[in-house]
Amino acid sequence: MAAPTHTVTNQAPPLVAYDVYACDPALTEGVARHAAPERFDEITAELSELGRAAGSAQAQRWGEEANAYPPVLRTHDRYGNRVDEVEFHPSWHRLLGHAVSAGLTDAWSRTDGHLRRTAGFITWTQIEAGHGCPLSMTHAAVPTLRHEPSLAAEWEPRLASRVYEPQLLAPGEKPGALCGMGMTEKQGGSDVRANTTRAEPLAEEGTYLLTGHKWFCSAPMSDAFLVLAQAPGGLTCFLLPRVLPDGTRNAFAIQRLKDKLGNRSNASSEVEFSGTWARRVGEEGRGVATIIEMVAATRLDCVSGSAAIMRQAVAQAIHHTAYREAFGGRLIDKPLMRNVLADLALESEAATTTALRLAASYDGDSEHERNLRRVAVPVAKYWVTKRCPAVAGEALECLGGNGYVEESGMPRLFRESPLNSIWEGSGNVQALDVLRALQREPDALGAFLGELGLARGADHRLDAAIKDLLTELADLTGIEARARRVVERMALVLQGSLLVRFAPPQVSDAFCASRLGGDWGTAFGTLPHTLDLASIVNRARPVPDCPAGS
Repeated sequence: MAAPTHTVTNQAPPLVAYDVYACDPALTEGVARHAAPERFDEITAELSELGRAAGSAQAQRWGEEANAYPPVLRTHDRYGNRVDEVEFHPSWHRLLGHAVSAGLTDAWSRTDGHLRRTAGFITWTQIEAGHGCPLSMTHAAVPTLRHEPSLAAEWEPRLASRVYEPQLLAPGEKPGALCGMGMTEKQGGSDVRANTTRAEPLAEEGTYLLTGHKWFCSAPMSDAFLVLAQAPGGLTCFLLPRVLPDGTRNAFAIQRLKDKLGNRSNASSEVEFSGTWARRVGEEGRGVATIIEMVAATRLDCVSGSAAIMRQAVAQAIHHTAYREAFGGRLIDKPLMRNVLADLALESEAATTTALRLAASYDGDSEHERNLRRVAVPVAKYWVTKRCPAVAGEALECLGGNGYVEESGMPRLFRESPLNSIWEGSGNVQALDVLRALQREPDALGAFLGELGLARGADHRLDAAIKDLLTELADLTGIEARARRVVERMALVLQGSLLVRFAPPQVSDAFCASRLGGDWGTAFGTLPHTLDLASIVNRARPVPDCPAGS
């Protein structure tokens, strides 16, 4: 029997047994906005099923266990044979298997496929972000493989399959497959043209033997990898299977797993190629151009993954403060705490709205949408992933000391939050990519400005911000040194345009007043006090029966 001094009071109940999708208005309204009306009910049912699973105690336990028991590298079996296998906790396989069965590795085979998958990715990876890596790369490999139709015909059905098979088997025996990526080398980092891995052609057309070392190889337990290597004609893209068609293992030596800040459930590795068999994808010397579509797709997942982390962090903060009492009342009713929560909610909604707009641009896939993506994806990748750590850190603080304790789940979110800013090109890489598009692709800039123009006249602060941006873009003097400033302004104006068009007035008003109008401090919680902050917080509440702020 517990002593009376240990009676638990004034603690928030667990945020569990709720529909992660249906209880997120920014997400559900975005899907309704972009989905074809005749498929809306079907998509809603599909995503709500995933949302209920994501909010379950079982799935939350899977996420905790996958991180508590990270992957282990087994280089050799008990007899001394080289095996190079990665062992995962069963909960990792359950998370990944559920995601694969829900279609989160395939956006290419269905109408509204990218919208469905992005909304599902935001919903499901709120439980645990690490297993989002193989989901993302498997999905993103498809447009690169299509540069080689015979390879696409062979591998695309496996990558799009809803069957999760973790065993390493011959490709023809796999009912479903995962794909990883190996681009980075220690001497080059983001400068992949400095790669030294060699590819020597074999007699059979399109086949090569690779020799070299990859400093980062993501998801080394996968069935195939897209890699870059120097062929006789220059840097070239290759598909490297883990198991050869005859069932023997390819030469793929996993040297070690990276010991990372976060993302601990996911195996990231260094690998060695020594006479490793691979098939060419695209033309020799066109490696970057061939793999760039995979990079663009994974960059969108960086935006979506950061939106997921932000949403879960904000949901936890609002849930906690709705139940926690201090200084004579609930925290959520305190004016200063309400300001912090509203500010966080704005950042989360802006990220989600941006991610869904970009996903819809893939489904539309007109020339205008392709031009828009060329600029808007790196712009969003730069900004949304930069905001994620700030949101996660402030949300953690809303829980006070409880938020600093591992059991709350907030430290795991915080450790995860910087990754998407680094993955697929860090902030400077994104900013420079935007500059290249601005300088060399006028149609891309035109599409971006056209998107902003759809909201012109609706808010004077947005109009002024667009005018200032045009002035900034008109002068390219010293543009590289101020690239981050330019891209930040582009991101904020894009988000403002989307929220003015699609969000409730109290949300767009607060965003424009703070992010565009200059009435905002440096830290979260500095919104103008005259705004309708209670409505913004109530909109972001994670469950309908969560006590509302007054």
